[in-house]
Amino acid sequence: MNILALDLGTSSVRGLVLDADTRPLPGALARRKIDLAIGDDGTGTLSGPGYLASLVDCLDELADAGHLHEVDLVAVSAQWHSVLPLDRDGEPLGPVITWLDTRPAPVGGTAGPSDPDGFHQRTGCWWHRSYWSMRLPWLRERSGTPIARFVGLPEYVLGELLESAPMSISQASGTGLLDLSTLRWDEEALTLAGARPQDLPPLGELDWHGRLRAEKARRWPQLARARWSPPVGDGGASNVGSGCVDPSRAAVTVGTSAAVRLMQRIPAGEPMPRLPERLWRYRVDHDHVVTGAAYASGGNLFAWADRELRLPQGAELDAALALVPAGGGRPADPRFGGDRPPGLAPAGTGRLGGLSFSTTSVDILAGLMQGLCELVAEDLAVLESTIDKPVGVVLGGGAVAASMWWRQAFAAALAPRPVSHQRNPEIGATGAALVALGRFGDAVDLADIGRTDELVLPTTAGRPHPQYPS
Repeated sequence: MNILALDLGTSSVRGLVLDADTRPLPGALARRKIDLAIGDDGTGTLSGPGYLASLVDCLDELADAGHLHEVDLVAVSAQWHSVLPLDRDGEPLGPVITWLDTRPAPVGGTAGPSDPDGFHQRTGCWWHRSYWSMRLPWLRERSGTPIARFVGLPEYVLGELLESAPMSISQASGTGLLDLSTLRWDEEALTLAGARPQDLPPLGELDWHGRLRAEKARRWPQLARARWSPPVGDGGASNVGSGCVDPSRAAVTVGTSAAVRLMQRIPAGEPMPRLPERLWRYRVDHDHVVTGAAYASGGNLFAWADRELRLPQGAELDAALALVPAGGGRPADPRFGGDRPPGLAPAGTGRLGGLSFSTTSVDILAGLMQGLCELVAEDLAVLESTIDKPVGVVLGGGAVAASMWWRQAFAAALAPRPVSHQRNPEIGATGAALVALGRFGDAVDLADIGRTDELVLPTTAGRPHPQYPS
């Protein structure tokens, strides 16, 4: 049996084929870059139809290369928090509002939850611009056309491919409207959102699996009988792919954005540990939750610096960074995209300090990367307070897989905790496959954990690739 793992990310959509042990098959990877509309006003959107076309291109590429033979299962890792308004015919009424978008604001005289702490404990979220409780009224107010219903990006693209595409419990938890214990829509959250259950996607049943529509099965006959598993929120999938499936190890993931998360097995209906004021909590599935903090900056810091600062390339950049000690670089606030919840800093909050005529582009890059390390260190300490003991840390994601300096900077900032890294940058897709298989217990053994001083190229093989002789 092979597994098609899809990663519905923010900056790209990817499809890769894994074997039964979730090892990537050679060459079986298709990727398409996604164009984001980003503005100084806090805009962070993408085109739903354009995203769907990119996913279709990936599937066509894998099919044409013969990689979809023997695929019995499709697993999906998908970004949390996105929302797309639809008309009565299911057509988009605008772009997809992604997690990057900081424009939503309260409308009218809405005062928020009657008991903010109780709301936070039930939903794992806040009444905040990142969640549907604030986003839906804001979208209705701005829309010149009546909105029939709302979906997230995964429900939209999968709804175009499958016979049905309900919202998974994992994706629903990222809306801020779900009661994490009962796995039903929270009544107060619905009231704040001005929404009825029929305005939202139906919630997926525990045993739901999807199938391709007939016309799509004719396009990709290799997938005609494959079962599609419920989409897993990308943060939860990344924890599983990093081998961080219990409270002994926290995952620090740096992709387009970044996050620090701790996963626990807490089946629906069981009491949950108290949630600290500055942390969120979402569901991975019906039996597992992930608690943590997230940041709007991650690999996009490097992308900005590479685009605007004329950085050296390849080995030359690695050699220049090697001269900057961990903890070095110029003082920087990396919040270029503003705060993720519960913070309220708008886009454009980033700052650079300590600049002189001797400052180099590499100094600035190092300062930005170090700034993110410091944000993570602060929140990891809060996360550890929920279990009353220090944890080990596993770094993951393409950004840290590609930068030995960043891994070493994280190791220094998070000391004295043991810090290692997952060498496979496709942790989201791999984690989603493990969730679909129900193989949480195997995640640690299957993770490709390495030292923080190993340099690896961002490939799906996940094998160390030393660039300099030791």
